[in-house]
Amino acid sequence: MAKGIEKQVFRRFFRTAFQTVLTAGLAIALWLGVFMPTFVPTVGFPGSIHGLTQMPAAFAFTDQQQLVMEVWRIVNRSYVDETFNHQNWWFLRQKVLKKQLPTWDDAYTAIQDMLAVLEDPYTRFLPPDQYKSLQTNTNGELLGVGLQIAKDEEDGNLRVIAPIEGSPAEAAGLLPQDEILEINGTPTRTISLDEAAARMRGAIGSQVALKVGRVDQPPFEVSIRRDRIEINPVTAELRVADGLPKLGYLRLGQFNGNAASELRASLQALEKQGADAYILDLRNNPGGLLTAGIEIARMWMDEGTVVFTVNRQGGLGSYDANGRAITADPLVVLVNKGTASASEILAGALQDNGRAQLVGETTFGKGLIQSLFDLPNGAGLAVTIAKYETPSHKDINKLGIVPDQTVETSVKQRQQFGTEEDAQYEAAVALLTQTIQSSQSPPNVGTIAVTDARTH
Repeated sequence: MAKGIEKQVFRRFFRTAFQTVLTAGLAIALWLGVFMPTFVPTVGFPGSIHGLTQMPAAFAFTDQQQLVMEVWRIVNRSYVDETFNHQNWWFLRQKVLKKQLPTWDDAYTAIQDMLAVLEDPYTRFLPPDQYKSLQTNTNGELLGVGLQIAKDEEDGNLRVIAPIEGSPAEAAGLLPQDEILEINGTPTRTISLDEAAARMRGAIGSQVALKVGRVDQPPFEVSIRRDRIEINPVTAELRVADGLPKLGYLRLGQFNGNAASELRASLQALEKQGADAYILDLRNNPGGLLTAGIEIARMWMDEGTVVFTVNRQGGLGSYDANGRAITADPLVVLVNKGTASASEILAGALQDNGRAQLVGETTFGKGLIQSLFDLPNGAGLAVTIAKYETPSHKDINKLGIVPDQTVETSVKQRQQFGTEEDAQYEAAVALLTQTIQSSQSPPNVGTIAVTDARTH
């Protein structure tokens, strides 16, 4: 009974206190331009915190100190690690408040120093100008090069998660896992993720020079012209060819506020057109809203767990299918190194429940959940509030999800997603064709076994 209550409380925490964001474009990476899928109002806090002594009534905090206090309170209440990376979080609060903070920049520096002890690149402070840029681009339009980047937790290198489809970065040939070594001559190891993002932003039509490192190649330089980028989360098409089943091809670029409704409409339209099987393309999808990922999983699954969430006390919550799947037709999901966060939740749910086979490359490997909080002066705060596990209780953080069928692609093929030149797409078509032919064959006559190549 106690476990049931704990589960209900934990699920209510996620559904009412936060709009949860799962994206490699949130706390580990910046969409250069800048775009974020959601914004979360600050959760209200009481005037005192359990176990802490209040300041005397006569003591007045400055606006700068109040901002520091608010950040401290949010992290104190919400952060996934109750040990705060084995730091004395109360002592840090007292230490910071003893400092003179005459300017906002002083307060921002103090906050960043305070958060640095957590050694968590996902928990980050966003000054007002950066947070405003995120808020003003929630309509799905970017201004910049259209590149998703991350600071590697191990070596501090600046890596590409994925270029946005149709962006200047994609046109320039940048690929997932490329390293950005320099931006306009400045080594990226010497600057923060936010600084790197700021250096790549600029006026439409202006140029940014990048020095790029790629596996098995010498470093090379590329100049990219900044532009306005339209984000369309869903591309859908019914593909009909002689000798092949009618394939519904759905490419999902991100999990923003429109993704679930657009994919639902596209899937229903393809069903009416008589699709026999589906390919769901999640390659280079950096994630987004947790709720969107769950809702989309439910479109394909009639039963089973979509994802488990683990809170700071180790309490386990879950989101499950609701018996309202739109189709039971065969499904293959395409994944690669740019498939991250909410995309991995969806891919993991479909794979672990036996609803789909995954084809492509091992995914990015981000198994943590962040929420965004508004701050009093227009700034924002991204905080890691939980981690997630796939339905089979796999922790994919830093490991990724291994596809059922691994298919590597060439540089040229990566620029031709969803075409006959795309080896991963062609492998998915072959697998679905084989599956449908097997289901239509008489028992034990001409049946072709489909091998599950999943690595355990």
